[in-house]
Amino acid sequence: MKVLVINGPNINFLGIREKSVYGTKNYQDLCDYIKLQSKKLGVQVEILQSNIEGEIIGYIQAAYKKYDGIIINPGAYTHYSIAIYDAIKSVSIKTVEVHISNIHSREEFRRKSVTAPACIGQICGFGFYGYIMAIMALLKEDEA
Repeated sequence: MKVLVINGPNINFLGIREKSVYGTKNYQDLCDYIKLQSKKLGVQVEILQSNIEGEIIGYIQAAYKKYDGIIINPGAYTHYSIAIYDAIKSVSIKTVEVHISNIHSREEFRRKSVTAPACIGQICGFGFYGYIMAIMALLKEDEA
């Protein structure tokens, strides 16, 4: 299975921003963790990050017919990007939305995801492990 992991705005600042919410591990730690765990699961991953909505849409569109699944952490775009929602819907690739923090226990504006309905599911609040849970969910969906 080939999976594309897309991280949105400010994820590259892990370990720097809001340590009480996101922890002290940095973005490279996240990427290394995903690569190590996905290898153990026999899954090929590519990890991309952008702070720019249009680039994220470009990543999703470029995944068409190249990947079996997408894991996306849209960051703040989660809450208002209909364009990312449309891109996910357009490629017909099973997609899981992931958030490091529990968006439902944070500020009111963070509790609504406009992108999640385009996905097969949403995982939030489990830190870096949420990405591995998403890979396992994609593997399970692939069996179906």
